[in-house]
Amino acid sequence: MTDIFIEGGRTLIGSELTETSLAVSGTDIAQIDASRGRARLAIDARNLLVLPGIVDLHGDAFERQMMPRAGVDFPIDVALADTDRQVISNGITTVFHATTWSWEPGLRSGDNARRLLEAIERQRPHFAADTRFHLRHETYNLDAETEIVQWLAEGRVDLFAFNDHMDGVVADISNPRKRNRMVERTGLSSEEFDKFVARIVSRAADVPASITRLAAAARSAEVRMLSHDDATPAMRRDFRAMGVTLAEFPVNEETAREAADHGDAIVYGAPNVVRGGSHTGWTKASDMIAKGLCSVLASDYYYPAPLLAAFRLVADGVLPLNEAWKLISSAPAQATGLTDRGTLAAGRRADILLVDDSVTLRPRLIAVIAAGKLVHLTDASRLLGTAATPRETVVAA
Repeated sequence: MTDIFIEGGRTLIGSELTETSLAVSGTDIAQIDASRGRARLAIDARNLLVLPGIVDLHGDAFERQMMPRAGVDFPIDVALADTDRQVISNGITTVFHATTWSWEPGLRSGDNARRLLEAIERQRPHFAADTRFHLRHETYNLDAETEIVQWLAEGRVDLFAFNDHMDGVVADISNPRKRNRMVERTGLSSEEFDKFVARIVSRAADVPASITRLAAAARSAEVRMLSHDDATPAMRRDFRAMGVTLAEFPVNEETAREAADHGDAIVYGAPNVVRGGSHTGWTKASDMIAKGLCSVLASDYYYPAPLLAAFRLVADGVLPLNEAWKLISSAPAQATGLTDRGTLAAGRRADILLVDDSVTLRPRLIAVIAAGKLVHLTDASRLLGTAATPRETVVAA
């Protein structure tokens, strides 16, 4: 582990941008307003922003590395290694891979979820980003309950989300384009798919009790929980009563307000901000942010989005940079219980970004330090000369 000195830079300390230097020792920030000392690696950050690393609590773009085209699979280890390079190059130093375990076969099947969890656990020491497992449970997937309870008890799940896309599936069956995409993803024939969906829907009465049991198991394991696409304030209240304190993508303002009024974390997708609205036609995230009804932005399906979204909010006059950055760093860290990151302070984990913001709306990532290691650098001229190190004295025999 090489100590690192970051010289100069407009550094986000608390809520202020301050011209200062940082010293990194081991995996942590050793000192703010530091001198170089004996650090062997130094980076010139003058005229750059120095910001905390991005914490992404929901991203599933890794699925595109696993299956870039319908029916075209690549090995999970290869896909995850590629994903690690993508997240780091977009400033994400902590990433929760949002893995859907659905009732449907194929990409989102139980077999795939198992393989993905095992691969993350096996490869985790080799990733540059701190890579964690966010299990997205489709609530109609009743047969998975016993195994999920075991995973929770064993500490293998870092975040646990309740998802219910069944109404959408049933509605989309009559849409040829959407239906074809779903059928291709499962690998079933069209007729097999219809029969399969009908069988799953027939068990609807058993779903609420399963949710209650799984929420109890997650609470017992002290795993943070999310509810996905809350449609009504009553739905948010019901989930909160079970200890589900993260509201992920509430579909309307009244539901988001119910969450905000009770201190729940409210998650929206950063691509929504970058694109100027939801691709589904639902809530506009920047409007929710302006109203104080969004506390966290996640990459969702596009890893460059968090970095771009923060600067889009600044350019549009929605938030100053310190508040916009909070949505992608300290707030998601707090929401997921990671108290050692998300801000730049002595003793905190050294997840640090150097960003060139000279072009409006197009921030350029110059360097990424993750847990005290320089893992990404796009401008080698920013490296300063190596500090002299004392020579060992050689004593002749």
